[in-house]
Amino acid sequence: MDLLAAREMIRDAAPADFADIVRINVESEHFLSPLPLERLRLLHSQAAYHRVADSGDGVGAFLLAFREGAAYDSPNYRWFASRYPQFLYIDRVVVSPASQARRWGTLLYEDLFAFARTTGVARVTCEYDVEPPNSVSARFHQKFKFTEVGRQTYGAGNKVVSLQEVSP
Repeated sequence: MDLLAAREMIRDAAPADFADIVRINVESEHFLSPLPLERLRLLHSQAAYHRVADSGDGVGAFLLAFREGAAYDSPNYRWFASRYPQFLYIDRVVVSPASQARRWGTLLYEDLFAFARTTGVARVTCEYDVEPPNSVSARFHQKFKFTEVGRQTYGAGNKVVSLQEVSP
């Protein structure tokens, strides 16, 4: 598949995609928080950016992001909100295992960065697990030149995330 054709498969998420999005999220819940349908509906309504990669046979990847000022209750989003007056926070990018060779995560990030530039956002933020480690996510974010700006611990101290930012 050529790059232009792949880019044409990136589109806004719609309620008709929600069953696929929930399914893809479940496939990666060992790295992510659960995303039941009602929660997805709420987050979709608050998101500044919610796009999917769809090859015509269903959604194979999605990215969900929020701007400052959202009523989002994520502790990681709140960490950035308490420090930055303007930002775009990547809550999650998820690629189904069957679609991982298609570069959809990369294409969604490139599309998100273009969105950030056209909407005047100078800082894109995210986090990934460092305890337990998510080395795939760490390498992926390093490729885009994200840098660590903090760390945060969850629950009984068994989960630590690296809080990251980059200029798009």
